[in-house]
Amino acid sequence: MSDLLKTKAVAWPAKPLGELFRINGDQVVPMASPSVEFVHYSIPAWDATGGPAIELGAQIESNKTAIARPSVLVSKLNPRKPRVAAVPTPMERTCCSTEFICYQPKQPNEDLNFWADYFASADFSARLARVAGGSTNSHTRAAPKETLKWFVPEVPSAQQQKIAQIFDTLDTAIHETEAIIAKLKAVKQGLLHDLLTRGIDANGELRPPQTEAPHLYKESSLGWIPKEWDCVHLFEKLEVLGGKRLPAGHSYAAHPTGFKYLRVTDFYERAYQVDELENLHERTFKALERYEIKPGHLYISIAGSLGHVGVHRVNGAEPVRTVLTENATRLVPISELNSDFVAAYMNSEMVQNQVTSEKGTGGGVPKLALFRIEQFWLAWPSDTEQNLIAKHVLSANERISDEMQLLRKLRLQKSGLMDDLLTGRVRVTPLLEGIAP
Repeated sequence: MSDLLKTKAVAWPAKPLGELFRINGDQVVPMASPSVEFVHYSIPAWDATGGPAIELGAQIESNKTAIARPSVLVSKLNPRKPRVAAVPTPMERTCCSTEFICYQPKQPNEDLNFWADYFASADFSARLARVAGGSTNSHTRAAPKETLKWFVPEVPSAQQQKIAQIFDTLDTAIHETEAIIAKLKAVKQGLLHDLLTRGIDANGELRPPQTEAPHLYKESSLGWIPKEWDCVHLFEKLEVLGGKRLPAGHSYAAHPTGFKYLRVTDFYERAYQVDELENLHERTFKALERYEIKPGHLYISIAGSLGHVGVHRVNGAEPVRTVLTENATRLVPISELNSDFVAAYMNSEMVQNQVTSEKGTGGGVPKLALFRIEQFWLAWPSDTEQNLIAKHVLSANERISDEMQLLRKLRLQKSGLMDDLLTGRVRVTPLLEGIAP
């Protein structure tokens, strides 16, 4: 954000939340009007769409909180995962689950979008979590009346509007970036399916589908594949080597040591950077050195969440050596191959279907035996075609990675601004012109 948009200042004055808001306890029984439509804010609807659902009274079980005045809804269920909705102009027959705290302002000049941002902030969510009750972390509920005693910032209405405008601009940029990422991922999935089932011909073009050009394909253990491809068992191309559990009583090193530990949680949902991994003491690495995963080696998760495959990379000039967790397995190339092609193919439905059919359980946890992995079927193009396919895959990944990086930047920017602006340590000036990503 431009430096002109904010100035350093002392924190806002504070007063109890109960002096600014009341908790709405008005009740409605939607089932008493079974054929009437209600605007229903529920936890499932919020998680699915970020807003309410339009439902008939007959579909809504139990009593709900009736919303007839401007309100801010704050979920008291699992408060560490904020679910907050501003309802500035409720429609007729608007209601919400009793899992929401329904705050209603005592004065009409409160900006509900500002307060929605405040109630969704890390500080307020953490306070809610501290007073939450429940038997498990997944089903804790905050005590609503307790919150009315808490001191919150007393922010002038004009400043509330400016702060809300900043967050609205950032939220728009975040949502637009999320939509771009979703679209790119969908395009990538379609591209991958075509690349990994049809391949690229000598002219650098996708082969026509088998249904249009059956003479270009042959049957195999994987179904129809291009005639030029082979169908091989994984063990013919890759050596399957296990990972290792860290020794009992170990501790991670507090500072970089040049030795790292790669866990499934590090690669389950995203690509990792080596410098993000936990640091090992040199003595720990030396004891586990035989389980080192080297650059260009592949890994596959074999316990819990099965079948996630990737390529281990080390970026930067400093040498870094890494041990792989016992919940994953190293796939070490026996001869020259394109690791990115193999990773893409193994993450496709052709191999993931084999993962599903071969999984077992140990202690109730899904597991994948190493000898099962060795027997997986892989389609195997020429080295040249592998490289061409991998080039397209990496290009698609790079576009997604760039947008993901922008998304992380926007979220960090919003998080930092929330801490500054909502506490008053930074004040917004009249020069509110825009947000720079």
